[in-house]
Amino acid sequence: MMPATLTASHLAPVLPAAESVSVSDLSNGERAVALYASDMPGEYRYRRGDDAKVFAWIVQGANRLGLSELYRSAAFLRGFRLLWLARSATGEQKRAHALRFPNAARLRRAELLASLTVGMTKMCQAAIDRSGRPQVEGACRCAGSGWFEVCFEPGDPTSVAWENCAAHNPKGLRPTPVAVVA
Repeated sequence: MMPATLTASHLAPVLPAAESVSVSDLSNGERAVALYASDMPGEYRYRRGDDAKVFAWIVQGANRLGLSELYRSAAFLRGFRLLWLARSATGEQKRAHALRFPNAARLRRAELLASLTVGMTKMCQAAIDRSGRPQVEGACRCAGSGWFEVCFEPGDPTSVAWENCAAHNPKGLRPTPVAVVA
C-alpha cells in the first residue's frame, strides 16, 4: 500500500548515490506515482515558473519509493488505467488499485501534473519502453492470454465473441498460426 502522503521523512535517501534519478529517465506514469508519493500539497496548482519545484517533487517521490517500486507501481497504474478505459477492470483489480492509491483526488492531481511535465522535458527511450509494459494486480478476465469471451445475448451460444484484453493485449494482435511442415 502506498500512502497518499508519507508522514515521516527518511533519514537517508532510499536510492544510493549511484542510482540518482533524473525526471527525463521517468515515464509519465512513473512521474505521476512519484508525485503521488512526494510532499506535493494535495491542492497544488501549477503556476508558470514552478518547473523546478515540480521536478524536485518528482525526484523526491522517486527517491522515497526507490526505482523498483516506482516502476512496479507505475506499471500497475498503467494496467489499471487501460482496463478501466476499456470497462473491463474486475472488482478485484479495482480494490487492488484503491489499496495502492487510496487518495483518488491526489492521484488525479499527480497524473495531471505529470502530464504537464512531458512538455517541459522529454522522456528517454527506456522510460517510453517501460510505459508500454503494463501489469495487472488481481485476476484478469483473460487469465493472461490477452483474450476473453464476451457474450452479447445470454442463452444464445452463437452470440459469443472474443475481445482483446486492454492490459495484456492492448493492440489486439491475434497469435499467428504456426506453419505445419511435412
